[in-house]
Amino acid sequence: MSTSHGTIRAVTLKTVLKYIIDYYSVDENSALKMFYESHIGECYSDNQTGLYGQSALHIFSLLQEELKSINS
Repeated sequence: MSTSHGTIRAVTLKTVLKYIIDYYSVDENSALKMFYESHIGECYSDNQTGLYGQSALHIFSLLQEELKSINS
């Protein structure tokens, strides 16, 4: 039985959002905006990148690096 990419994304994204909320002290809507307006969020939505198959912690760390580089 195979799991669809959408199901994997939904489960992983829930954890990524929790990391964003906790680390940046933002609400869920702000976390969603931060994620989906980032390059990482764009890649996460693209089946070709395979990013959806990575761990939530790895995805979050990539997002942190992106946000650091933007804010530097």
